[in-house]
Amino acid sequence: MAGNLEFIKSASATSVSSLSVTDCFSADYDVYFVTVKGLDSTNDGDVEMRFIDSGGSVITASEYDCAFLQLKSNTSFVEVSRTNIDGIENIGVSNADDYGAGNGTYIFNPNDISSYTFVTSQSAGWRQADSSMRGHKVIAVHKSAEQITGLNIFQESGLNLTLTISVYGVK
Repeated sequence: MAGNLEFIKSASATSVSSLSVTDCFSADYDVYFVTVKGLDSTNDGDVEMRFIDSGGSVITASEYDCAFLQLKSNTSFVEVSRTNIDGIENIGVSNADDYGAGNGTYIFNPNDISSYTFVTSQSAGWRQADSSMRGHKVIAVHKSAEQITGLNIFQESGLNLTLTISVYGVK
């Protein structure tokens, strides 16, 4: 993808159940790049994302579809697809041993009220429970044509996370 990244906003937190970045999507860009780094938690777990609507509410309705390839270093790769779920799964992996993890996600058309919002994401991290590296490649869609103004990152099991989220516009 050609273009320059222009920094918009970032947020960091320690030991939180979720972290939101609000008011980061606008009519200035059609494509955004989001990084999530330093993922650390009280236990191993997969990290998920939801969008925030123009009213400031995290969208928890079953309006998301996603498919992902889970690349495990200690066993076979796994392909999964899900429809009508309440968040975008496996945008990262967190662990309890300070190894951290990272993610890079592209978000397309979040501000366009006449289009769905699409996502591509890649991540890698260490899974302590089975002593393996784990990567994810994800494609997803939020199936409601509405204005998206932000995003929320959380761990599937509700464990506390330590992380930094940065949002960039792609020119």
